[in-house]
Amino acid sequence: MNTAVNWGILGAAKFAQEHMAPAIHAAKGARLAAIATRDPSRAEPFIAFCPDLRVHDSYDALLADPEIDAVYVPLPNTLHVDWAAKAMRAGKHVLVEKPIAMQADEIDPLIALRDETGMLAAEAFMIVHHPQWQRVRDLLSVGAIGQLMHVNGLFSYHNGDQPGNIRNSAAMGGGGLPDIGVYTIGSARFATGQEPVSIDARIEWENGVDVKTEIWGQFEGFSYFAMISMRMQPYQEMLFHGSAGYIKVKTPFNARVFGEAQVEYCIGNGPVQVERWPSNDHYVHQVEAFCTSVRTGAAYPWTLEDAKGTQAVIDRVFAAAGPAPAD
Repeated sequence: MNTAVNWGILGAAKFAQEHMAPAIHAAKGARLAAIATRDPSRAEPFIAFCPDLRVHDSYDALLADPEIDAVYVPLPNTLHVDWAAKAMRAGKHVLVEKPIAMQADEIDPLIALRDETGMLAAEAFMIVHHPQWQRVRDLLSVGAIGQLMHVNGLFSYHNGDQPGNIRNSAAMGGGGLPDIGVYTIGSARFATGQEPVSIDARIEWENGVDVKTEIWGQFEGFSYFAMISMRMQPYQEMLFHGSAGYIKVKTPFNARVFGEAQVEYCIGNGPVQVERWPSNDHYVHQVEAFCTSVRTGAAYPWTLEDAKGTQAVIDRVFAAAGPAPAD
């Protein structure tokens, strides 16, 4: 049961190169074994830190590799469901980059296939593996800030000068909500364990892609607001405001990249306290949790049902805001 889980990556995406491939390579119990790309030159940055990496010339060839146990899928959003299903049918466990689907009901066949094949399938929602988010959830669960009254989420970056970026392509499943809305929504659901009762929203569009979204919601007992944008100065923060205190997550989504992982909280008239995690890598934690579940059958912290719950809220946001204007 201590044998390393052999991983393959479908495609040589920049995100895989910079974050997930190094995480798989560094994670205990994992071995980065193969990558699939039609252009061998795109595999070279991966081989630079993983010299024994096998390079397959097609995704199907990697899925047919008998030595591969698990597959990471960083492909464009519209391809996630199909290749997750193909991986499970090929007898591979699969970790799929978020969002795992473009609509909540697209996840149902993956849940059925997971149950049928016994393969572990999950969305790469890495933040739930970071101790700062486990700390936030624990503080809320014991009522450390009294009754939770409001949750505020902000996440933005600027890629308006990158027309070729797939996040700016409606045909490739781009948009701010699929890319980063999953964080402001999913983190609130994870930390509180609750679902929104009502949703209202306003979306600004460019070429059929949502570039700025404001969300107003009501959960059981607390209000919610989130703003996400692909056209604003990079910023991120989550705030949980209660009747007797608050919890602020200063680098909630890109720990160690945007800044140090910190949870600031104040309870009553007490002093402001700050807990820090300067060295934790949530991508490595994610891979290690996945490998543990594969080897031991232990519960994985972010299930397909969890991913479906966040996608269902995103679907409601799009419905509340109305369709993109015609070109």
